[in-house]
Amino acid sequence: MNKIQEALNKYFKISERGSTISKELIGGLTIFLAMVYVLPVNADMLSQTGMSFAAVFAATAIAAAIASLIMGLYANYPVGLASGMGVNAFFTYTVVFGLGFAWEEALAAVLISGVLFLIISITGLRKLVINAIPKNLKLAVGAGIGFFIAFIGLKNAGVITGSGATFVTLGNLAHPTVLLSLFGLLLVFGLYALKKKVSRFTIIISIGITGLVGVLLGAIFPSLAASMPVIGGTNLGGIGDIGLTFGKAFGALGSLLSNPLAYAVIFTFLFVDFFDTAGTLVAVGHDAGLLNEDGELIDGDKALLADAAGTIVGAIVGTSTVTSYIESTTGIESGARTGLSATVVGLLFIVSLLFYPLFSFVGSIEVSPGVFLSPVTAMALVFVGALMVSSLKDIDWKDNIAVASTFITIIMMILSYSIAEGIAFGFIFYAIMMAVTNRRKEVSPVMYVLAALFIINFVIKYLVLV
Repeated sequence: MNKIQEALNKYFKISERGSTISKELIGGLTIFLAMVYVLPVNADMLSQTGMSFAAVFAATAIAAAIASLIMGLYANYPVGLASGMGVNAFFTYTVVFGLGFAWEEALAAVLISGVLFLIISITGLRKLVINAIPKNLKLAVGAGIGFFIAFIGLKNAGVITGSGATFVTLGNLAHPTVLLSLFGLLLVFGLYALKKKVSRFTIIISIGITGLVGVLLGAIFPSLAASMPVIGGTNLGGIGDIGLTFGKAFGALGSLLSNPLAYAVIFTFLFVDFFDTAGTLVAVGHDAGLLNEDGELIDGDKALLADAAGTIVGAIVGTSTVTSYIESTTGIESGARTGLSATVVGLLFIVSLLFYPLFSFVGSIEVSPGVFLSPVTAMALVFVGALMVSSLKDIDWKDNIAVASTFITIIMMILSYSIAEGIAFGFIFYAIMMAVTNRRKEVSPVMYVLAALFIINFVIKYLVLV
């Protein structure tokens, strides 16, 4: 036993970083419990595209396991990884529903973005791209994605619905399914407000309690059964269904790349993953003492490579972009400082495949012909979105151009129902506003190139292809 402890201590530099094996194990368990909600939430969201719920659930767990193991064993970072919230909404609602791509083609786009991310991670291009995009615009994109997925969550909860007169309006708050959604929303924010240890696991606790309440209500009151979640749905299939998504990305590469819109989609996948990961790693690295004197991440390239590898693996097995989770800070608060904690996260995600039947109550409920609500998982989207909006506090509100481009990015992301369109408008407006002022030299040429590419994309989409 002592030899094993010595080996672990030496490999992960546990003592060197001021930690202990017990702290790392507890930290890994804490991180896993804080982010395991992604399994049912991601499966429910991507299954709306026609993908198998069971296949996505398994693919999400496998990709999270492999990526977290690479992060722990190779990069030695206390960071868990899984399919990213926000980018999975882009996958479903923009790429598949909005632009009309097949889910197989969306997976192919994720695969290509992962390969590009890998190339960026091992070359000097990483710093060039990061330095080209201004801090305010990066923060605006993060906040915009937060508003976007919160809007989707409210829609999936039935709290917000469509209206011919006002476009959107309040849903039927008297409907049992909507009321269950409201209960989940109140519960998740209520637990978070406690600011105690339980708040670290707010989402997974809220999903479990909301699902249980719904199942019990359906069992006790037969008249509510059709409006409530159930355990052991008839259409869930099994984990073996991963064959329905495994490798499908490769077969769709040809049809994807033949569509001019694909390149904007690939860029957006890459952009969101790249900066979401970079921001998370800097935040986690700061808390874990993994920044050098210049404020740069120690072995940051290895951490980015682990993220890129996770995205590639995820696309192959059948899930959306894999990214580093900010929930990893919960483990750092528990004392985790090394990759041993991330290794624990990876192993637990493998074990989680056995828990699949327990999450059968998270599926969508058809409340009327063609109208589906997700009362158990909708609150997770709203809650995560609310947390992402906090990045607005770091924007320079005294800079008029920063304010304007932030507003354009966020409002267009929400109203166009597209993360990609919001990013495009934000980049274009920022570049033009800077170009027509005496501040044009503050902008990197790379930024002008990116804005020009977005303009070309709009021209192709709305003028050439019409």
